[in-house]
Parts: sequence; structure tokens; C-alpha cells
Amino acid sequence: MTSFIHQNFQGKILPSACRSISSLAVIENSTNFHGTHDTVLRPFLPLHFSSNYTKSGRCTLRNTKILHAHLLKTSILPSDTFITNSLMDWYCKSTSMVHALRLFDKTPQRNLVSWNTLISGCNENFLFQDSWSYFCKMRFSGFDPNQFTYGSVLSACTALGSPLYGKLVYSLAMKNGFFSNGYVRAGMIDLLSKLCSFEDALRVFQDILCDNVVCWNTIISGAVKNMENWTALYLFCQMCSRLLRPNNFTFSIILTACAALEELELGKAVQGLVIKYGAGEDVFVGTATIDFYAKCRDMDQALMEFLRMPIRNVVSWTAIISGFVQKDDSISAFHFFKEMRKVGEKINNYTITSVLTACTEPAMIKEAVQLHSWIFKTGFNLDSTVSSTLINIYSKIGAVYLSERVFREMKSATTLAMWAVMISAFAQNGSTGKAVELFQRMLQEGLRPDQFCSSSVLSIVDSLGLGRQIHCYILKIGLFPDISVGSSLFTMYSKCGSLEESYTVFEQMPDKDNVSWASMITGFSEHGQAEKAVQLFKKMLLEEIRPDQMTLTAALTACSALHSLRKGKEVHGYALRARVGKEVLVGGALVSMYSKCGVLVLARRVFDMLPQKDKFSCSSLVSGYAQNGHIEDALLLFHEIRMADLWIDSFTVSSVIGAVAILNRLDIGTQLHACVTKMGLDTEVSVGSSLVTMYSKCGSIDECHKVFEHIEKPDLISWTAMIVSYAQHGKGADALKVYDLMRKEGINPDSVTFVGVLSACSHNGMVEEGYFHLNSMAKEYGIEPGYYHYACMVDLLGRSGRLKEAERFINNMPIEPDALIWGILLAACKVHRDTDLGRLAAKRVIELEPCGAGAYVALSNICADMGWWEDVLKIRSLMEGTGVKKEPGWSSV
Repeated sequence: MTSFIHQNFQGKILPSACRSISSLAVIENSTNFHGTHDTVLRPFLPLHFSSNYTKSGRCTLRNTKILHAHLLKTSILPSDTFITNSLMDWYCKSTSMVHALRLFDKTPQRNLVSWNTLISGCNENFLFQDSWSYFCKMRFSGFDPNQFTYGSVLSACTALGSPLYGKLVYSLAMKNGFFSNGYVRAGMIDLLSKLCSFEDALRVFQDILCDNVVCWNTIISGAVKNMENWTALYLFCQMCSRLLRPNNFTFSIILTACAALEELELGKAVQGLVIKYGAGEDVFVGTATIDFYAKCRDMDQALMEFLRMPIRNVVSWTAIISGFVQKDDSISAFHFFKEMRKVGEKINNYTITSVLTACTEPAMIKEAVQLHSWIFKTGFNLDSTVSSTLINIYSKIGAVYLSERVFREMKSATTLAMWAVMISAFAQNGSTGKAVELFQRMLQEGLRPDQFCSSSVLSIVDSLGLGRQIHCYILKIGLFPDISVGSSLFTMYSKCGSLEESYTVFEQMPDKDNVSWASMITGFSEHGQAEKAVQLFKKMLLEEIRPDQMTLTAALTACSALHSLRKGKEVHGYALRARVGKEVLVGGALVSMYSKCGVLVLARRVFDMLPQKDKFSCSSLVSGYAQNGHIEDALLLFHEIRMADLWIDSFTVSSVIGAVAILNRLDIGTQLHACVTKMGLDTEVSVGSSLVTMYSKCGSIDECHKVFEHIEKPDLISWTAMIVSYAQHGKGADALKVYDLMRKEGINPDSVTFVGVLSACSHNGMVEEGYFHLNSMAKEYGIEPGYYHYACMVDLLGRSGRLKEAERFINNMPIEPDALIWGILLAACKVHRDTDLGRLAAKRVIELEPCGAGAYVALSNICADMGWWEDVLKIRSLMEGTGVKKEPGWSSV
């Protein structure tokens, strides 16, 4: 065929064309043409020349213009359509569509290749609308498209996001007999997988048996892009079984699927095929292999593959750097970035964002600033992606002021992405006011917030009124159908305590993903409606939506709240069938569920079966042992965790300290305190609070104070633990001093804090102070007093000998007094020998707790103290008649 083309062209060559050959030496660095010293001038072969020129890499606008000028001097250009089409193609490749269109318009004899060249050129230069327009003009001019025309136009329709036009083109192709053409079908499969659904693309692929590798590559690529990775692997196996030879693109895509699934063994099998077919030296396959091993957390093998590569490009370097970043190996990531600069490899914005991601820890602020300086020096600070990453990184390391500086310095801060990332930075650092203010400023400057801005602001809104205003605005601008916005909306309502509005928004969402379901289930669980959470999970299954790990974890949390072992086991069974029962996230939730349901044997069995144990699963089992009275097991497990060099966090340590507090073993507690100090966790709030409680229960109030002073930023729980400790040790004045200090720090008390405060007043006989603090609960903080608060007040009045006032206080309570409150009054009557009021209090206690022996015994003791032995015998007889028995006392001494 090639020789046939050569013979046809040689007959058309004119002498003037031969004379023009030597003058082509003006082209930049030309090595494709013979010099003036050649003794024999070879004939000008257009096909050879076109092919060599296109492949030479010298297809620039200047060179093409020079060639055009020389060809105009000859008579070849007007009469030779092949040369004209080639020249048009060169203009397209040199990104000069203006010259290409001008030449096309002046071409007297256009053929199908002319139209195809122009349409393809429009695609290459991202002029997809022009590509469609010229396709229509071609049809009106009477030319019948071929498979290349259809393929190019289908690509243009995909880029334009126009599935309707694409389907019309495909219908026309089928009508004209291109139904089985692989090139056309590949274009349609690509369009459907990107713009419609992967199922439609698969249906087109399966219409007829196909042996075209391009078709197979397109459907496999579509599966990976639609996260149907197992389907991609299945199709790859089918392709190999049909004895089709995969090419480099096939291997790159299928390795990407293995990376997404983290299927190490499957990926190694694919790599074996890569070696077998000799594709291992391809830079794209090599890069995909590196990325695969990095995603599977096998950085040693990833590094080995990287070092084996004969040629590396910027993507290869970025892949290995990203792998180290994912492994939290910042040092290696910076080392390879340094090596990349040393060898002179071109760095792009993706490389920089990967390196910046290595600086997410507060200790890395120095490296982040140095990298920022280099970015500024090289001009990458003008790139919005790099600047957005800088803002995000500074936010994560707690330097939000530097995020603000980058935002202010960015010239293109008017872009939506920059505003969104800055709002998100404020949100991550809890700067609600600044985030809302920036959101309002954005609106004032005429920018329309996108889903990312709206979601970021909603994530920190804690005011129902403001949240409703943003909700109205979202509905107005039509962002509600977006899943992330809808999820943020109902989560906002849930956090603000309006669960009914939250569920209404959830129900109105047109589309829901697993994150939406998991968030709503969690919302119900966190607000004491665990039963509704379980019902919602069942509804999700009925709608044939497959839960992911996050949703299963939310459902297990609801089962834990209900203490429902049966429902928890059902979810466990589903997790096992879905092959996620041993995953870290689900495994930790299972351990927690079984622990809270009191089935520690199963909790331990699940824990031991987990291939990877995280801090949540460890702390859940330790807490489970401690809360169920298995203190020794809790301590042994903590010791095992330390010996296995597993991650120990503040929550695990807090659980162990809580177990020691129950044991009342100060010696073990002191050892544990020393261990915690060595690990650097003693300044953590949760650990400090647990240590305060532990020392308090062990009777060492001085150590309580020392531990409390060492806490870096005490929270409400820490302050409350210190107040309660002082109150329990009879140091009421110190407890009230701590309470005043807490308020000066701007921390508002809760109901538990007031129990400690009122208890401190009770132990020190501060009646007036007690009344003041009780009244301040509702007036200042909107906290309605409960049984424990009223019990503290009755105890305070009883200890002070104001028994009649205590009786009046009980009778005037807004809530019905329980047996505890009357029992406290009865105890006070025994101390102060008030038999009449004691009989009344005992009567009330017996009415409320007829089976309790305490009231009978207390009243009997009062009568015995007064010498009324007949009454003592009557009370004892009454106890026998009602079947109430006093438990015998015992001592551990």
C-alpha cells in the first residue's frame, strides 16, 4: 500500500519542487534535509516528508509558515490535496487554528481527509464547539463521514458535556454501517461512561463481540473512573481470556484499579504480565506501578520500582513523593523533592501540593515556611491550586494567620476556589465569626458561593437562626440538590438540636450517598434517638443501598447506645458478608458495641482478630473491661498494648486511669502517672482530668491540685473534677475558689459542675451561698436543677440543723421528690434526733421504695437512740411482715 502511494505521488512532482528542497535549510536545526554538498538530489516524496516532519518535533508555527511559503512558490499546493491537508494538520499541531482555517477556506478541492483534519485539529486545540459546527457543515456539503470523523465528533460531544448530540451522532454512525467499528464504539463508550452511566456504556460494549483493544481499554478506563474497580478487573480478565494483547494504556489503567482496591496480590499478578509483555520500561506503566505499591503501603517495593525506571518524568517523581506523604514519612518526601530539583526535573503544581501535604503537623511549620519561600521565589505562588494548598496546610498546623496572609497576597483571590478554601480554614480552626464574615463579604463582592463555600460555613454554624438564613439562600441559588450541601444542612440542624428539621432536609434530598445516611444515623444516635437510627439503617437496606464502613460504624454506635446485642450481631453479620468485618473502622465499632453490651468475650475475640488495631479499638476494650469491673483485665490489656508497641492515645490512658480509680490503688496509679509523663500525655486534658479523679478517690488531694496545675488548657470536665475533688474532701472554700477561677476563664458550668458546687456548700454549711448557686443555675445559665441538686440543698439544710426549712424546701420543689431526697432528710433527723419529722420522712421513703431496708433501719435506730424499744420491735415486725431484710454488714479488713 505504501509503495502504491509513493508511485502515485512521484508522478505529480514538478521540477520546481526539486529546486525548492535546498532552500528548506532555513528551518530551525533541520537535520531531515540534505545539505548543499550532496551530489545526488533525492526526489521529493510528500508522504515521507509529511511523516518525518510531524514526528521530528519541529512542527512549530514558524517552521510551518516557512514551509507554506516555499510550497506557495511551487504549483504543488493548489493542485495537491495531500500536501494541503498535511500543511493544515501542521498548523493544527502548532496550535494555530486561524492559519489552518484560512488554508481550509482557500482549498479548492476538499476531500474527507480535509474535513477530518480540521475537526480533529479543533479537538486538539479544545475548540469543541467549532468541531461540532464543522461536522454539521461537512454533512451539509454532501460528504459522508467515516469512522475517524465519528470518533472525533463523539470526543467533541463528550468534552462539551452533550450526551444528546453524542447519541445522535452514534445513531447516524449505526445507520451508515459503522455499528461494529471499534473506533466509533470506543468514542460512544467513553461518552456514556463520562456523561451518562457506566451501565449504559457497558451495554454498548456488550452489543457485539469486539476484538478491538481500544474498545476494551475504553470500557476498562470507564469502569475505573466510575469506581467500578472490580468490574474493571473482571473485564481485564475477559480481555486476556480472548487472547487480546493488553497495551501500555491497559496496564496503566488496571494497575490504577488495583491501587484503588489496595489489592496487593492482584497488582503483583498484573505486574507479572507487564514484565511478560515487555511493557515494564514504559514511563506511564512504571509510574502506575509506583502509585500502586504506594497506595498499598508497600513503599519499599514502590521505591525499588522507581529506582528501576530507565526514564522518569514529573509524574513518576510526584507519585513516589505522594507515596511517602501517605505513609507520613515527611523526611523521605522532602529528600526526593530535593533530588528531583537536583536532577533538573521539571516541577509542576501537583508535585508542590504533594510536598506541601507533608507539612500537616504543627512541628513542620518551619519546613512549610521554607517551602513557601521557594514557591514564592519560583513564581508558583500565582498558581491558585498551590496557594489553596498553602492556605489549607497553614490552617491544619494551626497557623491560620499565615493562611490569611496567603489569601490577601493572592492576586486571583477573586476566584471562588480561594474564597472556599479560606472559609474552610476558618471553619477548621473554629473561627466561626471570621468564616461567616468572609462568607458575607463574598456575597457583597458579587461572588456566588459554590457547594464547598456553603458546606464549610454550615459545618461551623451553631445558631439555628443563622443556619436557617443560609438554608434560604442555598434554596434561592439552587445549591440544595448537591449532596454535600444537603448533608451539611441536615448536620447543621442536628448539631443545633433541631432533629425534626434535620430529618426533613434529609428526606427532601434528591440524592443521598453513604456519607448522608451515616451522618443522619449518627445524628439520631447522638441525640438519644438510637432506635430511630437503627430504623433508618434498615430503611437504607430496604432501598438497596449498600452501606460502607462509615455507615456500618454509625449503625453499630446506635446499637451500642441501645445496648442491643441482637441488633449489633445482625449488623456484625452484614459487615462480615460485605467483607469489611475486619477493617479498622468497623472492627473498632464492633469492639465498642460488644463492650458496651457487656459481652467482653466477644469484644476480645473481635479485637484479637483485627489485623490492624487503632486507638479506638484499644481504648474501647480497655474501657469495656474497666466499666464492667474487670479491672485486672483492663490493666493487663494496657500492658499488652504497650509491649506490642501499638498506638496509645489519651483516651486509652484515661480508660486505664479510670480503672485504677475504681480499684483505689494509689501505688498503681502513681506508676501509671509516671508512665503517662514519659509518653508526654500528662498535659492532655482527658488524661489530666482522669488523674485528678483518680488521686481524689485515693485520698490524695494535694496530688490532685498538682496534676490540675499541669494541664495545659483545662476544659469543663477538668475544672469540674477539681471542684468535686475539693468538695468530697471537705474543702468547700477551695472548691468555690476553683469555681470562680473557671468562670473568669470564660468557661460556663454544666449541671455536673453545680452538683460539685452545691456539695461544697453542703460540706461547709454555706446555706446562703447554696441558695445563691441553686438560683443562678436557671437565671444565669438556663440549667434546670435536677434531683441531685435538690438533694445537695436538702443535705446542706439538714447538716445545718434547719430541718423544718428542709421539709418546706422539699414540699416546694417543682419536681416530685424521690426516695433519695426523703432519705437524706431522714438521715439528718437521726443526727438531730427529730423523731416526728423522722417518722414522716421514713414514711415517704417506704412509700416510694417499699422493698428498701434503709428507711426501716434508719427509723429503728432513731427510736433506739430515744430509748423507745417498743417502737423498735414494731418496726422490726413490720419489716418481717413485708418481707424486707437488712443485709448484714461486712468489712474487708
